[in-house]
Amino acid sequence: MTIRGFRGELLSVSRDPHRHPDAIRHEPDGLLVVEDGIIVARGDHATLADRWPGLAIEPLPGLIVPGFIDAHVHYAQMDHIASHGEQLLDWLDRHIFPAEKAFADRAHAQRTAAVFLDELLRNGTTSALVFPTVHAHSVDALFDAALDRKMRLLSGKVLMDLGPEGLADTIDSSRDESETLIRRWRGRGRLGYAVTPRFALTSSDAQLHVAGALLADHPDVLLHTHLAENLRECAAVAGRFPQALDYLDAYDRFGLVGDRSVFAHGVHLPDRACARLAESGAGIATCPSSNLFLGSGFFDFGQADAHGVRIGIGTDVGAGTSFSLLHTAGLAYQAALSRHYPLDPFRALYLATAGSAALLHIADRVGGLEPGQEADFVVLDSESTPLLARRTRNAPLADRLFALQILGDDRAVARTYIMGDCAWERAGSVRAAS
Repeated sequence: MTIRGFRGELLSVSRDPHRHPDAIRHEPDGLLVVEDGIIVARGDHATLADRWPGLAIEPLPGLIVPGFIDAHVHYAQMDHIASHGEQLLDWLDRHIFPAEKAFADRAHAQRTAAVFLDELLRNGTTSALVFPTVHAHSVDALFDAALDRKMRLLSGKVLMDLGPEGLADTIDSSRDESETLIRRWRGRGRLGYAVTPRFALTSSDAQLHVAGALLADHPDVLLHTHLAENLRECAAVAGRFPQALDYLDAYDRFGLVGDRSVFAHGVHLPDRACARLAESGAGIATCPSSNLFLGSGFFDFGQADAHGVRIGIGTDVGAGTSFSLLHTAGLAYQAALSRHYPLDPFRALYLATAGSAALLHIADRVGGLEPGQEADFVVLDSESTPLLARRTRNAPLADRLFALQILGDDRAVARTYIMGDCAWERAGSVRAAS
């Protein structure tokens, strides 16, 4: 057994502060006690240290928060981040589908997966729900790399039998390969599976039935897809499914709307769909960076709250323009304010940690820095840039946190810990310099 202590300023928001104002937990001089990668105690250092005589304690200068959890990101798109041109459907045809065809090469998938996960860690992201490609080995490459890094990750082969040439699977192959991948990876490391139809337009009715059957047959897997991102996309879905009440109903008819369903975006949702999301327990991964970059619109936090829809937050790289969930949280504030909703910085932190964990059904394991959870955490440096240091000097906690979200990015991440071990460290940080 290995027992270690980490001393520093601790902050977490384990429940939605919009509904639970007491959910914010802050110890200015706190102590985390970690045994074999699991948090066994947390509290004020002066109070807790006496209970652990002789404990080896590592001081961590900075603000210690739970590891960030990206609720929607595409690893196969990372090399086409910042690709110029058009809105969603044209952007996919011009940039993304050609990029994903390259993943027919297993070695390319392996190289990209390794770089992708290292980029997550550099940005303080310790868990994620990840879109791979239609190729089964793109899942194997990602999960192998995640096992090597001991990361908590969820993914699943993309289903798209109506996809372009070179990216289309079949009804039989999508079912058989998904079943094989579930059997191969279930219960290994900190991994989870997600049935992943790309979106309603790229799967036949028969394949959407397959996705619903997979979800029904495997109660431990998630459903991960896109929903109501772009107005042209929404119009195309309405034309493809004329009997559906709305975009969400097009999925609902195939058994794809339930408490394990994670829908990315949800920018253009009628009230009926929001009510159905809340009733079913399904949730939305809002992706403000991507929505701004592709001109899709802004997620309506007020509408979601009025209906009680569960929310997480995703970078959606490569339409998203940064792997940083700090930066993405800052954009969420701006997107929300455009719809007259002032997103609180503590709620933004919740969405990037415990909120996304709840959406991905891993909140019992990560997201809150609570005893019994895995010790994934990030050390944030509010002096990482001269402007950030000037803005946060002598500032109260809420102002510091908000400044980190608006002005911060990967530079503000001093260290990233996985299961109590330092998995990434910024060059020149206090620990590295010592």
